[in-house]
Amino acid sequence: MSLHQLVETQRQYYKTGEPTKLSHRREQLLKLRKILKEDHDTLTEGVYKDLRRDKRTTFGLEVGNAIVEIDYMLENLEEWSKPVYAEKTLTTALDTPMIYKEAKGVVLLISPWNYPVSMVVLPLIPIIAAGNTVIIKPSEISAHTSEALDTLFSKNFDRKFLAVVQGGVQETTELLKERFDHIIYTGATTVGRIVMSAAAKHLTPVTLELGGKCPVVIESDADIETSAKRVAWGKWLNCGQTCLAPDYIITTAALKPRVVAGLRKAIIDFYGTEIKASKDYSRIIGQRHFDRIKSLLDRTNATVLFKNGEPDRDDLFIPPVILDAKPEDVFMEDEIFGPILPIITVSGFDEAIEFIRDGEKPLAAYLFTRDQKKIQRFLNETSSGGVTINDVLMHITVDTIPFGGVGNSGMGRYRGKFGFDTFTHEKAVLKRGFFGESLLDARYPPQSDAKFKQLKKITGSRVGVPKIVKKLFPALPYIIFGVIMGFIAQRYGGHYLH
Repeated sequence: MSLHQLVETQRQYYKTGEPTKLSHRREQLLKLRKILKEDHDTLTEGVYKDLRRDKRTTFGLEVGNAIVEIDYMLENLEEWSKPVYAEKTLTTALDTPMIYKEAKGVVLLISPWNYPVSMVVLPLIPIIAAGNTVIIKPSEISAHTSEALDTLFSKNFDRKFLAVVQGGVQETTELLKERFDHIIYTGATTVGRIVMSAAAKHLTPVTLELGGKCPVVIESDADIETSAKRVAWGKWLNCGQTCLAPDYIITTAALKPRVVAGLRKAIIDFYGTEIKASKDYSRIIGQRHFDRIKSLLDRTNATVLFKNGEPDRDDLFIPPVILDAKPEDVFMEDEIFGPILPIITVSGFDEAIEFIRDGEKPLAAYLFTRDQKKIQRFLNETSSGGVTINDVLMHITVDTIPFGGVGNSGMGRYRGKFGFDTFTHEKAVLKRGFFGESLLDARYPPQSDAKFKQLKKITGSRVGVPKIVKKLFPALPYIIFGVIMGFIAQRYGGHYLH
């Protein structure tokens, strides 16, 4: 079956209405949950072969939270799928305005190689829950995990509903020529631009989860040892190949020695003195990415503050490296996406804020401090997809808040209800009866001064129930509307139905 035929097959299946049925959505989510519960060894083994990441770590990072989110989705699916009745205006006092939920249709999900399970499954959950069909294009770079996903999904799902397309740039390019109803892509900013350009040809909405240079600001009033430990975990997790990883640290000259000492201690505690031999230290995904990072190491003029081991291309090993860097250093040009951590020295918090503001908006920003005023300034004066205070990465683990980028780090969001909304079209609906025609008679030609006067009264200002009344007596507006509707029904012989 060609890619065009696959897309059209899914579109025809979507048109049958089967994928949008709540029973179908639940059934598919339960299938996905069963795969994650019973076949996680197959998936974590694939990740190990691709990234040499410990399988237990992968379960915690990529599988466990997805199972929890499926349960959250199942628990709320029926409620989130219901129409939402909207507040009435003066001109719609006798009508029913509402937001009707409908699936978008056929979705293309293009996932990255660095978290090759979760970056498929986490967006897949709301795609299914919202009632869509989906074509998944996993990364060819994480080939073992892509093969595992293809095998498990082909065994459990009908391709007219969910299909995995393996391959490389050519297959992705061919898919992007097709018309989809939504595209979600996670990966590099450069490819994000290509995806968005292709989507524009069909006016297809996109969700782009990209990256950027995620800054970490460490202030003197923080617990430095704990802060360094948390930064070290987030930075060298997956050998630095994490879109939310701390990209660089900003701190003062006075505090820098303590920060470096804390990082050094954490690295040794995590991986031992022979880091290359640690089972907990992952590898670079491939030689092309190894060569990119090694080239930057060869070109940097920064002072090395810590390094344990030497790069090994055959083993795809690059050790943790901490650099005392200048803003113009090669490692500060683009997202590092590797185990190198530059430290930028500033005079204080004001300069740290200014430094972040001068760069592109990152996917995440991190601040370590006990000062509530500094926290508020950080939130107000910097822009990023998300923020964690006094830790790193952890905001992505909360499925009740959105995950997404802003500006150069992406657009759109998902996780939990926010993902359900992303892959749902919220259709504006107004239901009216056939009575009370004289109330809006002024809209009809021919116009007159009397009609214009009436039109100004009902459209020239917003008249509603005061907020305090709605808060204290939430049912009062509907009681009033009911009385009015009863009067109209009596007077005009009509009836009002929701």
